[in-house]
Parts: sequence; C-alpha cells; structure tokens
Amino acid sequence: MSVDHYENFPVASILMPRRLRKPVAAIYHFARAADDIADEGDLPDSERLRQLDEYRGELTRIAAGEAPRLPLFINLATEIRAHDLPMQPFLDLLDAFSQDVVKKRYADHDELLDYCRRSANPVGTLLLHLYQDATPVNIAYSDAICTALQLINFWQDVAKDFAIGRIYLPQDDMARFGVSEDQIKQGIGNDTWRALMKFEADRARALMLQGAPLGSILGGRIGLEMRMIIAGGLRILDKLAAADYDVFHRRPVLRPFDWVIMLAKSAPLRF
Repeated sequence: MSVDHYENFPVASILMPRRLRKPVAAIYHFARAADDIADEGDLPDSERLRQLDEYRGELTRIAAGEAPRLPLFINLATEIRAHDLPMQPFLDLLDAFSQDVVKKRYADHDELLDYCRRSANPVGTLLLHLYQDATPVNIAYSDAICTALQLINFWQDVAKDFAIGRIYLPQDDMARFGVSEDQIKQGIGNDTWRALMKFEADRARALMLQGAPLGSILGGRIGLEMRMIIAGGLRILDKLAAADYDVFHRRPVLRPFDWVIMLAKSAPLRF
C-alpha cells in the first residue's frame, strides 16, 4: 500500500522477527520517499515525474547488478540481493505514484482496483518473499488484504485527498448514490453520503475477510503480525460505521486501546 496507508500497519513492529526488520525498513523508506515525491511540496508535475523516473533508473541499475547512485538505493540494493526480492513490485509502486501525479478521478471500482494492484499489493508480495511464503495462494490472500487496507485508508481520507485535488471514490458509485463533488467540498455527511460510504466500506470489509485466512497460514510472530493487520483494518471499518461515516468531522484512527482490542481478536483464526 502506498506509504500514508501504513498507519494501519504495525510496520517493522516488535512482532516482526529481528532478521526481517532491516529489509522491511528498506522497503518502507523507498516507498515513503517515492510517495513524498508524488504528494509533498509544491513541485510541478513534470518535476515529480522526472524524479520518479530517476528512481526507476536506480531500480534498473540494481536489476543489472550495477551500483546505484542515490544513497537511498544503496541500502535497498543490499536487501534486494540478500533476500532475492523481485523487482516488479518496486516498479509497480513507482507506476502507482506516477499515476497519482496525473490521475485524479476513477471512473469505476475496477479502475480503482487496478490502481490498488500497483499501489498496495506490491508491499504484501514483497513481505511474502521476505517470509519465504510467496505461494500463489498466499499472494492472492495478501492482495485482498492490501487492497482492502488501501481502500479503507481512502475512505478515512476523503477530505484530505480532496484538498489535494483527488477523489478515489468511483465516479459511477457517486452518481448512483447521488453524491456530488461539491458535497465532498462542503463536507456534507447526509443520508446519501452515508449510503455511499457504507457501500464502499462493506466492499472493503468483504475483501479483508477474503484475505483473512493468510493470518492462520503464516506461522509464529509473522502470523500474529498479519492477524493484527487484519484486525486493525476491520477496527477502522467499525469506527467508520460508529461515526456514521462522517469522515469530514470524525476521521477514525487507531488509538492505544484499539491495539489492545486488536490483540485480543488476533488469536489464531480457524477456517
């Protein structure tokens, strides 16, 4: 998932095996830096795209066995080689960040899922490779979880994203429920808004539950970490519903007590 969406992830937490903390941190720092290029500051779009292309060049050098030029990529190259990580997920992340620079609206749910396939799912794929558990079945479960987390963050951040010119709510869903861009601008959380948000939140919940078996497939501390991630996403959805989906005035976030609840719900799942 893109980096702002890591707030629902216990990234490199104490649950993560020590041997994996350095490579996870390297992946995070790469994604954080690239995401900042796409989102932060007042750079013109052309400069944002140029800098992201420079990052692509660094990945190309790593793939060719050449020494990277930028300091960020020196550490990343070490971890990629040490853990035999695939390059495509890193390239997919850059594609998603580049898309954020130029694309501000999504016609339908399928178009949004295609974005999530590149902005969120690569992170789960890379983690599974670190765990040495990147089977096709596990990747499919991971994709569902990562896409769900991405969508949940979108629904948390409707107002924040609108402030920088982006709307991730599918345009056809907005039309179907009678929600306009002006309504988002004004922060009007009326019945039509609640109906739309419940519809989107329910889809995200279904995806999360679709991927939930991964929390039981993965063993030990990694499995507990995954179950905590799943519980965190579901907890945010519960908070969205409890706030009547009024993200304009009550953006749901995870508080310390929520982590206690999540831990209690993270006993091994049975399917």
